[in-house]
Amino acid sequence: MSTEDSPRTARPAILERLGIAEDPLIGADPVSFLRALLAAAGGLAKNPTGTVAANARLAIGTAAALRATAGRTIGRESEGPVAPVKGDKRFNDLAYAENPVYFLLQQEYLLANQLVDELLDAANLDPGKDRKARFAAKFILDMLSPTNTLAGNPAAIRQAFDTGGKSLVRGLRNMVNDVRHNGGWPSQVDTTGFEVGVNMAATPGSVVYRSDLIELIQYEPQGERVHSVPLLFCPPWINKYYIMDLAPNKSLIEWAVAHGHTCFAISYRNPDASMRDLGFVDYLKQGPLDAVRVVREVTGSEEVNTVSVCLGGTMGAIALAHNASIGDGSIKSATFLNTHTDFTTQGTLGVFTDEATIKGLERKMAKRGFLDSEQMAHTFDALRANDLVFSYVANNWLLGKKPPAFDLLVWNKDSTRMPAKMHSEYLRSCFLNNEFARGEFEVDGQKLDPGKVEVDTYVLSAIDDHIVPWVSGYKTTQLLGGRNRFVLSSSGHIAGIVNPPSPKAKHWVNEDSLPADPLEWKEGATLRDGTWWEDWATWIEGQGGPKVAAPKKLGSKAHPPIEPAPGSYVRTRG
Repeated sequence: MSTEDSPRTARPAILERLGIAEDPLIGADPVSFLRALLAAAGGLAKNPTGTVAANARLAIGTAAALRATAGRTIGRESEGPVAPVKGDKRFNDLAYAENPVYFLLQQEYLLANQLVDELLDAANLDPGKDRKARFAAKFILDMLSPTNTLAGNPAAIRQAFDTGGKSLVRGLRNMVNDVRHNGGWPSQVDTTGFEVGVNMAATPGSVVYRSDLIELIQYEPQGERVHSVPLLFCPPWINKYYIMDLAPNKSLIEWAVAHGHTCFAISYRNPDASMRDLGFVDYLKQGPLDAVRVVREVTGSEEVNTVSVCLGGTMGAIALAHNASIGDGSIKSATFLNTHTDFTTQGTLGVFTDEATIKGLERKMAKRGFLDSEQMAHTFDALRANDLVFSYVANNWLLGKKPPAFDLLVWNKDSTRMPAKMHSEYLRSCFLNNEFARGEFEVDGQKLDPGKVEVDTYVLSAIDDHIVPWVSGYKTTQLLGGRNRFVLSSSGHIAGIVNPPSPKAKHWVNEDSLPADPLEWKEGATLRDGTWWEDWATWIEGQGGPKVAAPKKLGSKAHPPIEPAPGSYVRTRG
């Protein structure tokens, strides 16, 4: 059979003759979840033995659940065949243990989850489809949890009884408001009382440079003397910069200023259709590299230390390799916070970054020139649906309560768009092809070698990070040359960064070695009380150079202050 006649190419030709531009499932199923589930059904049809075995285990589990329920009905503490996984708070209400009806409801739901896992095991899908099928199945099962219904949520029933039904009225009002104003998704946060520049992103400073892509903020010193090497904070372009300046006493920038550093931060413009043709290298040159140039001009320092977060760290590592390739030593040291540089282990985001999904995104972005901020936000919500979606269904719609007023969630809601070309190039170069780690990423026609980076680096990961698994963040220490320090924080992707001193804060260090295997590093690591901020403060002090007189004015003759921090770009809504 010739290539032209193969089934792979014949189907699009048939669709074209019928006047259909593409497979109709593409528009309805842009991330291929439905197709992955259909593939699982096909796999089960080929493995009837596995299907029968899974259903037989379900029958055995159901019988055990019924026996345990009968025992509880007469006052026995009978254990059920399954228990909620550690950290699942949905069934914490005592009614699920003390009321036999709710106990059985919980058991049957957990058994259904177990059945689906076993059926997907029996389907024997290839890894890509298996990951998508499991993600889709979990989302559906999470959605169907009895805790998302009034009848299956004892706390909601009690609340309705205690308030004479007023909680149900409030919940209905909340749901209607979310359908009208939030795309049908439950609101995550009460933004009342939070304002950027007042009690968020509030560290004093001024915008000293503005281009079509970035604003550069310089912060006021807090003492009479500062380290001679300035410190530049580089955020991900996918979020607003103030995750690093969240609120007083929760701001890493405020912490660095208080420890004697002359601090600057990049604030990216929220993209619109006019920026559709800006690519990844444009962001590299007009973002961190341009910011380093301006910081040097403002301070007169030949060198700059950088602190980069998540995707900002990916770009920061590429900037280091580019500088190494051209002999530019302007970046003295680099701190990477929860950063992918090697995308072999992608975390939960990998389910959205296969070829078919990226093509679907490219078609969507081509129409408007950017990826809408709400779609990006809902993608991240879906990664932790129980925590970021369905817990608010229960709280807002069933219990009739307001969502919490929490600065971290306010920042999370303040999302940004993605320019079409840049986002496409990033997904393909990094997630799909892993070009930087393979030495294949090109800038100005030259392939970059990460091993030629010789600056000192501080690499932080968070043990519960589902966006950048810590074992992936660790790979930066093996990829880049120079002296690398790796620290593992408690908490997850965001709370691992916003980690001010507190009794709960902990971090792991290993002073002896940086082996290739991250698990070997962890086995030899020491758990310390306190936040990684304190460890980093010591490390970055060693990179800061001698103390000099603090600047009396912000900016310089060439770059005078334009407006007070946090500037204008951060205020543009997605």
